[in-house]
Amino acid sequence: MKRSSPSLGLVIAVIAAATFGMSGAFIKPLLEAGWSPAAAVTARALLGGVVLLPIALVSLRKKWSALWRARWRIVAMGLIGVAATQLVYFAALEGIPVNTAILIEYMAPLLLVGFVWATSRRMPSVVVLIGSVVAVVGLTLVVSPGRSGSFDLLGLGFAALATVGCAIYYVVAARPSDGLPPVALAACGLVLGGLVLGIAGLSGIVPFTATFGAVHLLGTTVAWWFPLLVVGVLATAVAYATSITATEMLGSRLASFAGLLEVVAAALYAWILLGESLSALQLIGGVLILVGIGFVRAEKRGAATMLEPGAIPESAPVDTAPLPAEPPVTRP
Repeated sequence: MKRSSPSLGLVIAVIAAATFGMSGAFIKPLLEAGWSPAAAVTARALLGGVVLLPIALVSLRKKWSALWRARWRIVAMGLIGVAATQLVYFAALEGIPVNTAILIEYMAPLLLVGFVWATSRRMPSVVVLIGSVVAVVGLTLVVSPGRSGSFDLLGLGFAALATVGCAIYYVVAARPSDGLPPVALAACGLVLGGLVLGIAGLSGIVPFTATFGAVHLLGTTVAWWFPLLVVGVLATAVAYATSITATEMLGSRLASFAGLLEVVAAALYAWILLGESLSALQLIGGVLILVGIGFVRAEKRGAATMLEPGAIPESAPVDTAPLPAEPPVTRP
C-alpha cells in the first residue's frame, strides 16, 4: 500500500485534533442543561454520520464492492472505535475524576508502542522511546490529574479498556483502505456506533436523558440544537473523516501521538470559549507533546511493523515510500 507524505498527514492530523477538541467546549452547555453524556455522544455520532453519508455515497460510486470487502473494518470502527470506547469511558467517570480518565485513555500511543515491542520482539528506537516519555509528561501536565475527586479500581479498569478501544481505533483506521474512501469508513462507523450507543442508552445500560430548552453558550442563550450542530458537523463529521485520512497516511503509531494534540486543543477552546483557566504548566505540557511527536516523526521511516499492514521494506524494488513504524469522548 502506498502512503502519502507524512508531512501532509501531520497537517491533516492537526486539523483532526483541532476539530475533535471543540467537542468539550460545545457539549458542556448541553450537559449542564441536563443531557447525559451518552445521549450527547449518541446524538453527536448520528448527526456526524448523517452529515457524511451523502459525501460517502458519492465517493462510493462504482466502488460498492469496497464497502463489502471492508465490512469487518467498518464493524470494528463502529462497535469498538466509536461505541465501546465511549461506553467504557463513561463507566470510568463514575469512579474516577475526568482528568484521570482522559490521562489513562490517551495512553493509547504507549500501548501501541508496547504491543509492537511485545509482538515483534524488537525494542523501539531510542527516538520513539524518548518521544513517548516526553509526550506522556506533556499530556500529564495538560490534563493535570488528581486535583479533585476519588477513584476506585473498577473505574481504573474501565479507563484501561478505553485505552484499548482508542488504540484499536487507530489500528483499524490505519489498515489498508482496499478502495474504501476514508469518508465512507467514517460515515458508516459513526452511524453504526451511534445506533449501538442509542440502544445501550435506551435499554438502560447507561443513563440516557436529553432536554430541549435553551442553553448558555459564550455568554448568551442559544437553542439546544446549535452547540449540537457545531459538534456534529465540525467536531464529529470533519474530525473523524480527517482523523481516519491522517491515520491511513501516517500509520497508527504516529497518528496516535498526533492525536494527543486533541487534549491541547480542548484546553485552548475551554480557555477561549468557556473562560476556564489555562496555566503555564498546561502550556508547557502542550509544547512537550509537540516535542514528543517530533521525536516519533524523526524515526527512520524504513522501520515498518506488523501494525501497518502492507508495509514495504526499504529494499523493495517498487516506486513507493515505506511505512513509518507505528489512538474521547473517543475518541470521546
